[in-house]
Amino acid sequence: MRSYSADVEAFEDWCGRQGIDQPFPASVETVCQFLEDQGACRAPSTVQRRLYAIRKVHRLLRLPDPTHEEDVNLAFRRVRRTNAVRPRQAKGLTRQYLDKFLESEPDSPLGLRNRAMLALGYELLTRRSELIALRNDDLALREDGTMRVLIRRSKTDPTGRGRLAFTSASTATLLQEWFACRGPEIEWVFCPVYKGKAVDRCLETTTVRRIVKGAAERSGLGKDKVAAFSGHSMRVGAAQDLLRRGFDTAAIMRAGGWKSVNVLARYLECAEQNVWAEPA
Repeated sequence: MRSYSADVEAFEDWCGRQGIDQPFPASVETVCQFLEDQGACRAPSTVQRRLYAIRKVHRLLRLPDPTHEEDVNLAFRRVRRTNAVRPRQAKGLTRQYLDKFLESEPDSPLGLRNRAMLALGYELLTRRSELIALRNDDLALREDGTMRVLIRRSKTDPTGRGRLAFTSASTATLLQEWFACRGPEIEWVFCPVYKGKAVDRCLETTTVRRIVKGAAERSGLGKDKVAAFSGHSMRVGAAQDLLRRGFDTAAIMRAGGWKSVNVLARYLECAEQNVWAEPA
């Protein structure tokens, strides 16, 4: 929703610069010109999202929708052909990296939280938003020492059907140690730590990225490698490891909650390469 809002604002600002006082309903010619102007400086994926945002506003306002006209389709095709950009892929945080990152965390409440977050994010193949949204009721300890985790909502599951995932016994132990340090009164699985004390509020998604990059720096990796990691790296790396272990695409899609095989295919492109190297 934030992206759609920003995209609609970009369209309205562009219309203002073109002397168009009333952006909605938009004409076919206006939408075509907007797409081509945006294509000169934006990635095709961004242009496509802005096209969808314009379409959504017309539908919400029950206005005639120009975005399905053939001229608009042709304009967007020209954008894709003219400005073909390969999607940027986060570096996979594979098991070999994960072990190094876990070792790099300090022996403190903050380090304990970070170790639990990294291990859980990797094993559940979570998105950043899914990881920080977890609450105590979403986790259940099993008889074998592992944990069952309910991921209630996701980017591809906005209606909240949820998916179940499971941890290893070692990650369950890390989580229990973090819970003992955090205290039982906080409902969020992961929360901020200030001066060694847990704070009762949800984390921001940017915290996940900072934790991953901070661990990469402490592990002695070069600047280029540190920059290649993101908050999405745990999900990418875990998928790559599953492929190397012999799991098929359908199993990996179920494990990570993917709906598109094309998206997963991008994550798995580097799975057969030796992604671990000595610190640069």
